[in-house]
Amino acid sequence: MGVRDMDERRMLYVSHRASLVEYAAMLLGSREGAEDLVQEAFARLEPADVAQLATPRAYLFRIVRNLAFNLRRRRRLESTHATEDAAPAWAAPQLVETPEQRLLMAERLRRLAAVMDAMPDDMRTVFELYRFEGLTLEQIAQASGLSVATVHRRLRDAMAALALELNPDA
Repeated sequence: MGVRDMDERRMLYVSHRASLVEYAAMLLGSREGAEDLVQEAFARLEPADVAQLATPRAYLFRIVRNLAFNLRRRRRLESTHATEDAAPAWAAPQLVETPEQRLLMAERLRRLAAVMDAMPDDMRTVFELYRFEGLTLEQIAQASGLSVATVHRRLRDAMAALALELNPDA
């Protein structure tokens, strides 16, 4: 490899590096790895190739494009293998509650049950149908013979009473 060949290659790198990095970043979707990809493209460019090529810039862009496509294909394959090798959800470690957390949750549920018991029957029924049965306001209104506005008002009042019990400072 002659000094002249190295100089031509270096000049080619200096003059086209920025545009090749931008092109690689566009193909990869981020600038991460684009610089490495361009350096790899220049490493693959043989000094003899530079002298023989009519359009070395176009050749470099083709090398960058091919390397980017290969990298994206490799990432896609790795991600599919990673999901195939992942443990099922039931085998994942579960958070263990402390006795204090269980006690606080039981106390919270007791307070919420007391608030629901104190609600008027029509308000509690609307809340239960909406939150536990998953019915829409229109479905509740149709089943109960009430207007949608009345159902909404009763649901809002029930949610406000429960929220106030959970966070009395609000």
